[in-house]
Amino acid sequence: MAGELTLKPIGIIHSPFTVEEGTPIQPSLAGGARGWVEVFPEFEAGLDDLEGFERVWLVYIFDRAGEERLKVIPYLDSREHGVFATRAPCRPNRIGFSCVRLLGRNGPRLEIGDIDVLDNTPLVDIKPYIPGFDSFPEVKTGWLDRPLPKKMGADSRFAGKNESSDK
Repeated sequence: MAGELTLKPIGIIHSPFTVEEGTPIQPSLAGGARGWVEVFPEFEAGLDDLEGFERVWLVYIFDRAGEERLKVIPYLDSREHGVFATRAPCRPNRIGFSCVRLLGRNGPRLEIGDIDVLDNTPLVDIKPYIPGFDSFPEVKTGWLDRPLPKKMGADSRFAGKNESSDK
C-alpha cells in the first residue's frame, strides 16, 4: 500500500547557478563548475571516510521545478517523451541526482566540481560513486542513443514560479 513519504534534508548544495537557464544539464556537461555542499552538523559524522572517493552521488530535491508533467520535451531533443524516459525535473517526486567530483572536505563542508545543480538546493543523501557498481558504458540509451554535446545549459522550460528569470 502506497503512502506519503517524508524526506529530511541533510544539507544544502551551493553552486554558481541561481536560475535554471544556463545551468549545465548534467555533471559531464558542467565544464568543471565548482560548488560546495554544506552538511548539517548532526550529519557530519556520516562523512567520515568519504575523502578517499573521487566522485560522489548527490541526491537532492528539485525544489524549484515547475508543475508535475508526465510528458516533456527534454533538453536534448525536440520531441515529447514520458518524463520517466528523461531526467527532467518536473517529476511526480522531485528527486534529482548528480555524480560530482569530490575535491575536498573541511569538516561538514565538501568542495565539489562538475556541479549541475541550482544554488541552495536541499540535499537528501550522499553516496560514493563506485565504477564497478555504477558504470554500464555498453548499454542502450533509448531515444538518446547518440553522441552527447560537450556542453549544454538548461533553458527555462521546467522553471517553477519561485525562480526568477533575471540573471
